[in-house]
Amino acid sequence: MKRKILNIFTISAIITTIGFLMDGDVKEPSMTMRFTEFFAMMTMLFLAISAVYLPAHSLTKKLQRVRQ
Repeated sequence: MKRKILNIFTISAIITTIGFLMDGDVKEPSMTMRFTEFFAMMTMLFLAISAVYLPAHSLTKKLQRVRQ
């Protein structure tokens, strides 16, 4: 489980970094605001991916046990 969480975190960080670099909006002059936006987006992505992946993975595991 720890490995899955770390993988989801890594994927979220990569997607957030790519999105942050590709963003065409004018950047805020405040570094605090930039970091806040970055970590807020990474947190939202992490929660969204976790909310989809973990229940789906759990369900498929249970279905495989039932089949056997």
